[in-house]
Amino acid sequence: MSRVAVIGAGVTGLTTAYELLDRGFDVTVFDRNRYAAMETSFANGGQLSASNAETWTQWGTVLKGLKWMLQADAPLLVNPAPTLHKMRWMAEFLSNIPHYKANTVETVRLAIAARSVLFEMAEREGIDFDLERRGILHFYDRQKDLAHARKVNLLLREGGLERREVGVDEMREIEPTLHGDLVGGFLTESDSSGDIHKFTMGLARACARRGAELRFGNSVDRLVSKDGKVRISEGSLRHEFDAVVVSAGIQSREFARQLGDRVNIYPVKGYSVTVSLDDAESQAAAPWISLLDDRAKIVASRFGANRFRIAGTAEFNGANRDIRADRIRPLTEWCEKHFPGVSTENVTPWAGLRPMMPSMLPRVGRGNAPGVFYNTGHGHLGWTLSAATARIVAGCVAEAHAPETFAAAEVTARAA
Repeated sequence: MSRVAVIGAGVTGLTTAYELLDRGFDVTVFDRNRYAAMETSFANGGQLSASNAETWTQWGTVLKGLKWMLQADAPLLVNPAPTLHKMRWMAEFLSNIPHYKANTVETVRLAIAARSVLFEMAEREGIDFDLERRGILHFYDRQKDLAHARKVNLLLREGGLERREVGVDEMREIEPTLHGDLVGGFLTESDSSGDIHKFTMGLARACARRGAELRFGNSVDRLVSKDGKVRISEGSLRHEFDAVVVSAGIQSREFARQLGDRVNIYPVKGYSVTVSLDDAESQAAAPWISLLDDRAKIVASRFGANRFRIAGTAEFNGANRDIRADRIRPLTEWCEKHFPGVSTENVTPWAGLRPMMPSMLPRVGRGNAPGVFYNTGHGHLGWTLSAATARIVAGCVAEAHAPETFAAAEVTARAA
């Protein structure tokens, strides 16, 4: 039985581990944290959103970034201090602008493919993650933004997504708690929302039950591919595997360098607040459908009866995890504006670093050296895309290291 290491126990790493176990591999998962899903997979906006697949590689994004550069509470904030990594990443981002349409369509297709895989995992393992399959409602307060959304809708449809325009009256019927001067919106009924941390923790327990070794709480220091094997240094310990899948968030760039590959990930910080719905009035005043405010770049999802997650913003400021009050405040104020009946007395802030590639597409598949694979760089759509890319990379590993086992596992899965 081939031994495969997975570096990273966020949602991409553990969906990968799960798919590898399905194919009969002996799997070991490494993570520097004591528990799964403690970094970028801890407190995101909760959306499983094919409808948010539009890539950022547009001149409009660049112009907004320049406009907002000195505005502390802007949806997109770029620290103007230059670094070589940031400058190279930005240059590659600009070079991907001609591929905006193609990359958006490809992202939509991946997002749609991921849905059934993720739901299958959760149902098979009995994972409760506050799933709400009510759809996602995009809303707009300016005709200009609504017009752009109609253009984006053509790309989403090309990728296979059904999303329909809704008027203000229907929006009020869909979500009566939503306040604001709105001009229209789009409803994607096939999208959904849920708690990424609860899902990933449940998947970690499932992987352990199925025989995976979870080596948490110790950092991987070095990866080396040599003589057809991958050697992993973990403090004073040395491990040897037939293959490795790097799903280590923003650390993936350094691990790739050690393995002879270039994976140009940049850490893009996102913030969230979790509003505790401690009283009946707040529970009644909070929405159940998941929402996306395109102008503010804010998403919101309900987790069960007593939690409301609001997330957004993008900050290019290196590997900085500081939680800034001036970045959290707009999220709380957004809640108070659109859901005035919700108490914001008890709000828990969080910040995480999204591992983002300049193309806005994840790096999935083989590296240059034998036994090296990647499933990383998903940016703001890791939760949405992870199950699909996990299945893709697990298939790549199986083709390279255990084609007979892979074929047998596929037959068994189909029979089940």
